[in-house]
Amino acid sequence: MPRRSKVEGLPPEVKAWLDQALVENNFSQYELLSAELAERGFEIGKSGLHRYGQAFEERLKTLRVVTEQARAVVQAAPDEDGAVNDALVRLTQEKMFSILMEMNVDPDAVDLPKLARAVAELGKASVAQKRWQAEARKQALIDAAKEAGEAAKGVGLTDDAVVQIQNRILGISA
Repeated sequence: MPRRSKVEGLPPEVKAWLDQALVENNFSQYELLSAELAERGFEIGKSGLHRYGQAFEERLKTLRVVTEQARAVVQAAPDEDGAVNDALVRLTQEKMFSILMEMNVDPDAVDLPKLARAVAELGKASVAQKRWQAEARKQALIDAAKEAGEAAKGVGLTDDAVVQIQNRILGISA
């Protein structure tokens, strides 16, 4: 089992600073970053920083590609009812389920509490997505009922007939 990265053991605020510095320095100047960390009380050599920086840069590149592809998909097929988001939630849930099923991985490599929180957050996102879809459908029906009512009045139907038409559109039994 490979030893744990010293960078992963940094306090969150120091690690956040390091990540930002790596991005700002275009994943270079590891000697300067090592010296700055030493001044802050953390001894991490330039080689260790370089290994971490390479992995971090690859994750950022992958994230950028995925983000660009998602934008392209959304532009090519606008997602009025949230289908892309719903698919993304399902895909992520499936991936996390696969990770849980393959628990023969190194327990130090998988943070179970974080994974559990992520699963819970995905569940919340899925529920919120469904709620948004239901509200959007409801609002579309209300708008359609109003439009139909105005059109019906425009051709001379009685107020009672207009209400009946609107109720049918909204699924309300009279």
